[in-house]
Amino acid sequence: QAEFAESGGGLVQPGGSLRLSCAASRTIFSGSAIAWYRQTPGNQRDEVAVSYSAGVTSYADSVKDRFTISRDNAKNTVYLQMNSLKPEDTAVYYCNKHRAGPLDSWGQGAQVTVSS
Repeated sequence: QAEFAESGGGLVQPGGSLRLSCAASRTIFSGSAIAWYRQTPGNQRDEVAVSYSAGVTSYADSVKDRFTISRDNAKNTVYLQMNSLKPEDTAVYYCNKHRAGPLDSWGQGAQVTVSS
């Protein structure tokens, strides 16, 4: 069973919104800081938002004030609400533990394309 399963990606026009969901296994989700990452071809995977188990959140400067991360601990699910989307937000979005690296297990990701 995959540890993370992302969903909710798609094609959206600039200025539009999307909400991504990530279902995680209970053993990983409970008490862990969970993050959203994004990756474009040829580039490294960058962390864009983090939800800490105490309710604190943090964001990369590139998405601050546009993206909102939230979590439902009862459902072991984390969300990423993306508003005011820009073409440069186009990427494959992944969720994982905070500061996950290449050797960690990753899901298939959710493709987000922002284009008119």
